[in-house]
Amino acid sequence: MHIPDGFVNAGTAAVTYIASAGAVAYAVKRTNKALREREVPLMGVMAAFIFAAQMINFKVAGGTSGHLLGGALAAILLGPWAGTLVITAVLAVQAFVFQDGGLVALGANVLNMAVIGVWSAYGLYVLIRRAFSGERAVWIGGAVSAWASVVLAALAASIELAVSGMAPLGVVVTAMGLVHMAIGIGEALITVAVLGFLAATRKDLLELNALAVGGAS
Repeated sequence: MHIPDGFVNAGTAAVTYIASAGAVAYAVKRTNKALREREVPLMGVMAAFIFAAQMINFKVAGGTSGHLLGGALAAILLGPWAGTLVITAVLAVQAFVFQDGGLVALGANVLNMAVIGVWSAYGLYVLIRRAFSGERAVWIGGAVSAWASVVLAALAASIELAVSGMAPLGVVVTAMGLVHMAIGIGEALITVAVLGFLAATRKDLLELNALAVGGAS
């Protein structure tokens, strides 16, 4: 999922940097308005947890591996604005310190994972929380939004790679899509496990943004 340098052309890099910068700047503005005092330390804890969790890879078929993206967790617990900032911070540290994902491609990675990944997860979670009642809405919403966020972020990366001339669109979408459908299952399981742990120990954290029926407005 982390696109390295040399895999997106200059035009794609420029467009994704502009789009990501605009989205992150607006997220900063909205977070400053909506952020409550108790969410400030939670943002730091969430960023640290996702950063650490992304270092742990799990095997997928065909010799590939995946790791937690964390967009759904960030969106569910913090809302979409703060969630975007948390994932952006994680991606920036990974790129600048650990060279996990290229600096030229950072705009694309932020767009895919911190914007598309977080917002697709948030949107699906909102819909499912409105459609179902009780705790099952949390588990269904967490699982579906986590899986979908990974797949949609991967499809966005596929389009960027195809536009950059790395591979035909059909080939890269099929390859990335199939692998990340499997990775998305791991994302869903981890997300539901974390939500289950919080439901048992700190249910109040789930209720910060769990209802998610107006937090984006």
